[in-house]
Amino acid sequence: MLTRRILLAAAGLAAAFPALAAPELNAPAPAFRATDETGKTRSLEDFKGKIVVLEWTSDACPYSHKHYDSGNMQRLQAKARRDGVVWLTVMTAPPRSAEFMTPAEVVRWKRKVKSHATAVLIDDDAKVARAYEAKTTPHMFIVDRAGRLVYMGGIDDRPYVDPASLKGATNYVALALADLKAHRPVAQPVTRPYGCSVKYAPTAPFGG
Repeated sequence: MLTRRILLAAAGLAAAFPALAAPELNAPAPAFRATDETGKTRSLEDFKGKIVVLEWTSDACPYSHKHYDSGNMQRLQAKARRDGVVWLTVMTAPPRSAEFMTPAEVVRWKRKVKSHATAVLIDDDAKVARAYEAKTTPHMFIVDRAGRLVYMGGIDDRPYVDPASLKGATNYVALALADLKAHRPVAQPVTRPYGCSVKYAPTAPFGG
């Protein structure tokens, strides 16, 4: 009897907290809503008909610093924006984390690094990260004009902290965006991400 009550309780919890579907290549990209550094609510639906890049980053991560301190990420952002791409940088960290940044701090960070992102999403509850199963900073995702997830993985093929490793690197994101610009299927849609672990907020038990 006790075992049956436990199973019924577990089933009730599963219904109350349904598992998110894993992001699937060439399927509709996971929907999301998040507040950016200006306090504006952003959603994937806002950019219907446009190519969207999601870039996970952390100012505390040396792998992110490799791409920002060298200007590599900003050049990629700027080129994408010139081609009409929406670029959303995502910062996932719970409020009590050392990596968390307030909107004002994000505004200052964006100015300091000269980011060309359309917006920076403050994902303090990790809802966007969970929807996309983001694992590292950086971790890159691309949504095509039809709203399908067409790329997920690393920014390039050099999983090292040293900026010198950027020389001769294959930039998977640049190649995927070039394919989409030419209305071609993305030739290499999945690669292995590398970097620091995304800091997820702990799941609150029983809605508490």
